[in-house]
Amino acid sequence: MLVLVAPGQGAQTPGFLTPWLELPGAAARVAAWSDAIGLDLAHYGTQADADQIRDTAVAQPLLVAAGILSASALGDLADIAPGAVAGHSVGEITAATFAGVLDDTAALTLVRKRGLAMAEAAAITETGMSALLGGDPEVSVAHLEKLGLTPANVNGAGQIVAAGTLEQLALLNDDKPEGVRKVVPLKVAGAFHTLHMAPAVETLAAAAKELSPADPKIAYVSNKDGQAVATGAEVLDRLVGQVANPVRWDLCMETFRQLGVTALIEVCPGGTLTGLAKRALPGVKTLALKTPDDLDAAREVIAEHSA
Repeated sequence: MLVLVAPGQGAQTPGFLTPWLELPGAAARVAAWSDAIGLDLAHYGTQADADQIRDTAVAQPLLVAAGILSASALGDLADIAPGAVAGHSVGEITAATFAGVLDDTAALTLVRKRGLAMAEAAAITETGMSALLGGDPEVSVAHLEKLGLTPANVNGAGQIVAAGTLEQLALLNDDKPEGVRKVVPLKVAGAFHTLHMAPAVETLAAAAKELSPADPKIAYVSNKDGQAVATGAEVLDRLVGQVANPVRWDLCMETFRQLGVTALIEVCPGGTLTGLAKRALPGVKTLALKTPDDLDAAREVIAEHSA
């Protein structure tokens, strides 16, 4: 059984969209999306530097556009026939297009509003996120709560991402949980998936009301609790609430396991989620779409593992 997944913020790197725009029809498609949301996706995906694409309002639509573009380069989703789809954080919006809940333009319109709202919320207080390397998850979560931090991403394979104010994260760096080898600051512009993002929830809820979601055609596994969601309305409701609540990617991977996953493909800019899967889902074939050079290998995985 094949699972198709989409990465979240922090996966972007300067110029990562460049080779994808060379595919037939890709540049025109991205230009149309750019016009629809008022953001030059091609510029930011090819010419902007790391600081410019770190901006939440830019990074989020850029990631969704790249994910949709790279997945479509594999072929029609009906032919790819994944048994389930999921996305990490903003990647959930990308996954909503895979499941047929939102069309491309609706997804990019929603993520543009999401990015702007979260950037505005992040500007209220100086906050950030840091990954904990090593340690026992239960011990780490208790320690984070003692410091006033939130375990914003529980990613499985022993990886937890802490979020909070810069002062709280500085304390964490000096006072690591037992067993944690290192605390690594992430290239994000705020404490996402925490109460610091609460101001963005109302804005996103209003944006979601303007959309007409379809029910998922493929099992859509949610970050909230790792459960498959049955209706488009619930997918949207969860997308709204997830902005200010932790990502439980560990539970998503547990659901993949229960569904009988044998292969996992991560759309562009792939790497993060395949890395987690290699540690948490031993024996599962993994492939990350980094450039169009990976498409042939991905098609071989699809031919062997799709429904």
